[in-house]
Amino acid sequence: MDQAAADAPGARGVPVCYRHPDRETGVRCTRCDRPICPECMVDASVGFQCPACARGGAPASDGTASAAADTRPRTLAGGTLTRDPRLVTKVLIGLNLALFLVKLSLGDVFTNQLDLIGRAYAPHLTGIQGVAEGQWYRLLTSMFLHSGYVHILFNMLSLWWIGGPLEAALGRARYLTLYLVSGLAGGALTYLLAAPNQPSLGASGAIFGLFGATAVLMRRLRYEMRPVIVLLVVNLIITFGVPGIAWQAHIGGLVAGVVVGYAMIHAPRERRALIQYGACALVLLVVAVLTLVRTLQLT
Repeated sequence: MDQAAADAPGARGVPVCYRHPDRETGVRCTRCDRPICPECMVDASVGFQCPACARGGAPASDGTASAAADTRPRTLAGGTLTRDPRLVTKVLIGLNLALFLVKLSLGDVFTNQLDLIGRAYAPHLTGIQGVAEGQWYRLLTSMFLHSGYVHILFNMLSLWWIGGPLEAALGRARYLTLYLVSGLAGGALTYLLAAPNQPSLGASGAIFGLFGATAVLMRRLRYEMRPVIVLLVVNLIITFGVPGIAWQAHIGGLVAGVVVGYAMIHAPRERRALIQYGACALVLLVVAVLTLVRTLQLT
């Protein structure tokens, strides 16, 4: 594609990515000055480069494998560019759907063993169940369970729309870490504040975390923020306005997503891994403290 075509403005006068003409963007490659979308951004010492310019970079003088690896194209957050930038999102959706089919087959006896509950008797199970009884795995397993068709349909559509572009911008490892940390944070806040006999399940906490990180990413790229703000407000109105929704999971996941997302997207290149995974460790430490405090309260 020639330079004139690459710079052709979109419907609202915004340049479009030269590799993905259907995607508007305000970011340009620092070498060739062509517009590039988040999926095409390769982090450089100054700004971002397109994949073509990044691959054409000069090789390291010492010729070592480690030095060559440092010149590989990377995402905005430092992840490795892959052929399928939505692979983790597809796997997560597949896992949620598979467990939903198991739930339909086995019924509540399956769900009651894995959903998030503080401390209570559960139908079809023997004795007192819950995180307070040492079943800490429920904080994780409850993230992949859903109560009905509408519940899983809404969450999986949200995961596809929000998660795919974010995975492309962060890279697989960072994206999966963000998803799991946000989900655990939402579960920990639910465990702390909800009634101990109130079961909770769903991927909403993790998805709200992706939502928070997406807002951080859009601000970093200087995209128009009004659409994401409106969407956030609508979701919060639903969260607090519809009975039966665990608002604690949504808020916990959202806050964790903003914190971890900010660290991943704004970390300086020379200390990127330390700041990114340090922020994740800090959030997980908070999760552990909240879980311990609530366990002591219930036992």
